Amino acid sequence: MNTHFLEQYELGPMQNQIYLLADPSTQQAYLVDPAWDIPFLLKKIETYGFHLMGVLLTHGHPDHTNGIPELIKIYPTLPIYVSKHEAAILKPKVSTLIEVLDQEIIMLGNLEITCIFTPGHSPGGQCFWIDDILLTGDSLFINGCGRVDLPGSNADHLFESLQKIGKLPDHTVIYPGHRYHPKTSDTLGNQKLSNRYLSQRR
Repeated sequence: MNTHFLEQYELGPMQNQIYLLADPSTQQAYLVDPAWDIPFLLKKIETYGFHLMGVLLTHGHPDHTNGIPELIKIYPTLPIYVSKHEAAILKPKVSTLIEVLDQEIIMLGNLEITCIFTPGHSPGGQCFWIDDILLTGDSLFINGCGRVDLPGSNADHLFESLQKIGKLPDHTVIYPGHRYHPKTSDTLGNQKLSNRYLSQRR
């Protein structure tokens, strides 16, 4: 198994958690849900000597995507990966958009990233599974889950998505899209004990 590099940054007024994911063996990197402070994120990439290869989007809400126009100005051919099922109105209006499906694998150097379709908070929500970690976006938070009172949200779909996430191995470490808890990550096993949204059966 290849070892990944992951750093988490809390940026913006909504406590967004933005991620720099890289394959140290190739120095290739992706930004996950880039927003709020693109110069800061690019400085991090430069500091580590990584090469930015693309963007992964857990979903298309503006607080997770508002940095894309600035990125595209700098990297006009940068691939932007988003679920095929995300609402058209939420997909970034860029020519480099790549739509992905459930269980599709995206490569980052030698790393395999599995897309897991988790609708509910938005029509095309998805998580990214790499090694033993899961980037959950706004589908699952530490001791919480995404809101379902927004246009395109669906409580039944989110319930099904949380059940799907709950079937992953207990040692999986989840990294959410916002910091709404003192912890910034946790194992899925711990969350099954403390997160009431994961323990719901109906």
